[in-house]
Amino acid sequence: MDQIRSGRLIAEERKKKGYTQRQLAEKLNISDKTISKWECGNGFPEVSLLLPLCDELGITVNDLLSGEIVPREDYQKKAENNMVEMIREREANKKQFTLTLLLGGVSLAAFLTLLIVVCVYTDVIPLTVKLILLAIACVIFTVGVTAVMEGQRKIGYYQCEKCGETFVPGFRTHLLGFNMVSRRFMKCPCCQKIAWCRKVMEKAQK
Repeated sequence: MDQIRSGRLIAEERKKKGYTQRQLAEKLNISDKTISKWECGNGFPEVSLLLPLCDELGITVNDLLSGEIVPREDYQKKAENNMVEMIREREANKKQFTLTLLLGGVSLAAFLTLLIVVCVYTDVIPLTVKLILLAIACVIFTVGVTAVMEGQRKIGYYQCEKCGETFVPGFRTHLLGFNMVSRRFMKCPCCQKIAWCRKVMEKAQK
Protein backbone atom coordinates (compact mmCIF):
# COMPACT_ATOMS: atom_id res chain seq x y z
CA MET A 1 0.00 0.00 0.00
CA ASP A 2 1.41 3.36 -1.08
CA GLN A 3 0.21 6.18 1.22
CA ILE A 4 1.27 8.86 -1.25
CA ARG A 5 -0.78 7.32 -4.08
CA SER A 6 -3.76 6.82 -1.76
CA GLY A 7 -3.45 10.43 -0.59
CA ARG A 8 -3.32 11.66 -4.17
CA LEU A 9 -6.47 9.68 -4.97
CA ILE A 10 -8.30 11.18 -1.97
CA ALA A 11 -7.36 14.68 -3.15
CA GLU A 12 -8.42 14.01 -6.75
CA GLU A 13 -11.78 12.50 -5.84
CA ARG A 14 -12.47 15.18 -3.24
CA LYS A 15 -11.94 17.89 -5.85
CA LYS A 16 -14.16 16.03 -8.33
CA LYS A 17 -16.93 16.13 -5.72
CA GLY A 18 -16.32 19.84 -5.21
CA TYR A 19 -15.43 19.48 -1.51
CA THR A 20 -12.86 21.55 0.30
CA GLN A 21 -10.75 19.74 2.89
CA ARG A 22 -12.83 21.33 5.63
CA GLN A 23 -16.14 20.26 4.06
CA LEU A 24 -14.98 16.66 3.72
CA ALA A 25 -13.64 16.73 7.27
CA GLU A 26 -16.98 17.97 8.62
CA LYS A 27 -18.80 15.13 6.89
CA LEU A 28 -16.48 12.65 8.62
CA ASN A 29 -16.42 14.50 11.98
CA ILE A 30 -12.65 14.94 11.92
CA SER A 31 -10.31 17.92 11.50
CA ASP A 32 -9.29 19.32 8.12
CA LYS A 33 -5.65 18.84 9.26
CA THR A 34 -6.29 15.10 9.20
CA ILE A 35 -7.54 15.29 5.60
CA SER A 36 -4.45 17.30 4.71
CA LYS A 37 -2.16 14.67 6.26
CA TRP A 38 -3.89 11.91 4.29
CA GLU A 39 -3.58 13.81 1.02
CA CYS A 40 0.10 14.54 1.66
CA GLY A 41 0.77 10.87 2.30
CA ASN A 42 1.67 11.45 5.95
CA GLY A 43 -1.20 9.41 7.35
CA PHE A 44 -3.93 6.96 6.44
CA PRO A 45 -7.59 6.68 7.56
CA GLU A 46 -8.29 4.35 10.46
CA VAL A 47 -10.55 1.37 9.88
CA SER A 48 -13.74 3.03 11.15
CA LEU A 49 -13.32 5.88 8.62
CA LEU A 50 -12.56 3.83 5.52
CA LEU A 51 -16.17 3.13 4.48
CA PRO A 52 -17.54 6.62 5.34
CA LEU A 53 -14.66 8.25 3.44
CA CYS A 54 -15.09 6.02 0.40
CA ASP A 55 -18.87 6.60 0.42
CA GLU A 56 -18.33 10.37 0.40
CA LEU A 57 -15.80 10.14 -2.43
CA GLY A 58 -17.75 7.57 -4.43
CA ILE A 59 -14.92 5.03 -4.50
CA THR A 60 -14.32 1.60 -2.98
CA VAL A 61 -11.96 0.65 -0.15
CA ASN A 62 -10.02 -1.39 -2.70
CA ASP A 63 -9.57 1.76 -4.83
CA LEU A 64 -8.30 3.62 -1.79
CA LEU A 65 -5.81 0.91 -0.79
CA SER A 66 -4.62 0.61 -4.39
CA GLY A 67 -4.26 4.36 -4.84
CA GLU A 68 -6.22 4.25 -8.09
CA ILE A 69 -9.65 3.45 -9.48
CA VAL A 70 -9.53 -0.32 -10.02
CA PRO A 71 -11.24 -1.66 -13.20
CA ARG A 72 -13.97 -4.21 -12.44
CA GLU A 73 -12.10 -7.03 -14.21
CA ASP A 74 -9.04 -6.49 -11.96
CA TYR A 75 -10.98 -5.91 -8.75
CA GLN A 76 -10.63 -9.36 -7.17
CA LYS A 77 -6.93 -9.65 -7.95
CA LYS A 78 -6.22 -6.16 -6.60
CA ALA A 79 -8.18 -6.88 -3.40
CA GLU A 80 -6.14 -10.03 -2.80
CA ASN A 81 -2.87 -8.19 -3.43
CA ASN A 82 -3.85 -5.47 -0.98
CA MET A 83 -4.71 -8.03 1.69
CA VAL A 84 -1.44 -9.89 1.19
CA GLU A 85 0.51 -6.62 1.36
CA MET A 86 -1.12 -5.66 4.67
CA ILE A 87 -0.36 -9.09 6.16
CA ARG A 88 3.23 -8.92 4.87
CA GLU A 89 3.71 -5.48 6.45
CA ARG A 90 2.38 -6.66 9.80
CA GLU A 91 4.57 -9.79 9.86
CA ALA A 92 7.69 -7.89 8.78
CA ASN A 93 7.13 -5.28 11.51
CA LYS A 94 6.65 -7.99 14.13
CA LYS A 95 9.92 -9.67 13.17
CA GLN A 96 11.86 -6.40 13.18
CA PHE A 97 10.36 -5.44 16.53
CA THR A 98 11.27 -8.82 18.05
CA LEU A 99 14.85 -8.55 16.76
CA THR A 100 15.14 -5.05 18.20
CA LEU A 101 14.00 -6.24 21.64
CA LEU A 102 16.44 -9.16 21.40
CA LEU A 103 19.27 -6.73 20.64
CA GLY A 104 18.27 -4.68 23.68
CA GLY A 105 18.30 -7.80 25.87
CA VAL A 106 21.73 -8.89 24.62
CA SER A 107 23.11 -5.38 25.16
CA LEU A 108 21.74 -5.28 28.72
CA ALA A 109 23.20 -8.75 29.47
CA ALA A 110 26.62 -7.70 28.12
CA PHE A 111 26.51 -4.47 30.14
CA LEU A 112 25.66 -6.29 33.39
CA THR A 113 28.29 -8.98 32.72
CA LEU A 114 31.07 -6.42 32.27
CA LEU A 115 29.85 -4.51 35.32
CA ILE A 116 29.90 -7.67 37.46
CA VAL A 117 33.38 -8.60 36.21
CA VAL A 118 34.74 -5.18 37.17
CA CYS A 119 33.07 -5.27 40.61
CA VAL A 120 33.92 -8.91 41.50
CA TYR A 121 37.52 -8.91 40.30
CA THR A 122 38.26 -5.44 41.59
CA ASP A 123 41.54 -6.52 43.25
CA VAL A 124 42.80 -8.44 40.23
CA ILE A 125 42.02 -6.11 37.33
CA PRO A 126 44.23 -3.01 36.94
CA LEU A 127 42.52 0.37 37.15
CA THR A 128 43.18 1.14 33.48
CA VAL A 129 41.52 -2.11 32.39
CA LYS A 130 38.58 -1.40 34.72
CA LEU A 131 38.03 1.99 33.10
CA ILE A 132 38.22 0.48 29.61
CA LEU A 133 35.72 -2.25 30.52
CA LEU A 134 33.35 0.30 32.08
CA ALA A 135 33.61 2.48 28.97
CA ILE A 136 32.84 -0.52 26.73
CA ALA A 137 29.90 -1.47 28.98
CA CYS A 138 28.47 2.04 28.76
CA VAL A 139 28.84 2.11 24.97
CA ILE A 140 27.11 -1.28 24.63
CA PHE A 141 24.29 -0.19 26.94
CA THR A 142 23.83 3.14 25.10
CA VAL A 143 23.77 1.47 21.68
CA GLY A 144 21.29 -1.16 22.91
CA VAL A 145 18.93 1.35 24.49
CA THR A 146 19.07 3.62 21.42
CA ALA A 147 18.32 0.69 19.10
CA VAL A 148 15.33 -0.39 21.22
CA MET A 149 13.97 3.17 21.40
CA GLU A 150 14.30 3.67 17.65
CA GLY A 151 12.75 0.27 17.02
CA GLN A 152 9.77 1.08 19.21
CA ARG A 153 9.40 4.44 17.48
CA LYS A 154 9.84 3.53 13.81
CA ILE A 155 8.77 -0.12 13.51
CA GLY A 156 5.00 -0.29 13.16
CA TYR A 157 2.84 2.58 14.36
CA TYR A 158 1.21 4.13 17.43
CA GLN A 159 -2.56 4.53 17.55
CA CYS A 160 -4.08 7.46 19.44
CA GLU A 161 -6.92 6.54 21.81
CA LYS A 162 -8.55 9.95 21.24
CA CYS A 163 -8.83 10.14 17.44
CA GLY A 164 -7.87 6.60 16.46
CA GLU A 165 -5.24 7.78 13.96
CA THR A 166 -2.05 5.77 13.50
CA PHE A 167 1.28 7.59 13.26
CA VAL A 168 5.05 7.38 13.71
CA PRO A 169 6.08 9.83 16.48
CA GLY A 170 9.10 12.12 16.31
CA PHE A 171 12.20 11.10 18.28
CA ARG A 172 11.78 13.78 20.97
CA THR A 173 8.04 13.07 21.43
CA HIS A 174 8.73 9.35 21.76
CA LEU A 175 11.68 9.80 24.09
CA LEU A 176 9.76 12.03 26.52
CA GLY A 177 6.58 9.93 26.48
CA PHE A 178 5.90 7.82 29.57
CA ASN A 179 5.99 4.16 28.54
CA MET A 180 3.86 1.31 29.91
CA VAL A 181 4.50 -2.00 28.09
CA SER A 182 2.70 -1.54 24.73
CA ARG A 183 1.41 1.99 25.36
CA ARG A 184 3.10 5.38 25.47
CA PHE A 185 1.70 8.64 26.85
CA MET A 186 2.45 11.34 24.27
CA LYS A 187 1.05 14.00 21.98
CA CYS A 188 -0.75 12.78 18.86
CA PRO A 189 0.35 14.77 15.76
CA CYS A 190 -3.08 14.24 14.18
CA CYS A 191 -5.47 15.58 16.85
CA GLN A 192 -2.77 17.44 18.84
CA LYS A 193 -3.99 15.88 22.11
CA ILE A 194 -1.88 14.12 24.72
CA ALA A 195 -3.14 10.59 25.22
CA TRP A 196 -2.18 6.97 25.71
CA CYS A 197 -1.13 5.66 22.31
CA ARG A 198 -1.11 1.91 21.65
CA LYS A 199 1.63 0.18 19.66
CA VAL A 200 0.26 -1.58 16.56
CA MET A 201 2.04 -3.40 13.73
CA GLU A 202 -0.04 -2.17 10.81
CA LYS A 203 -1.64 1.13 9.90
CA ALA A 204 -5.20 -0.14 9.68
CA GLN A 205 -5.12 -2.18 12.93
CA LYS A 206 -7.63 -1.23 15.63
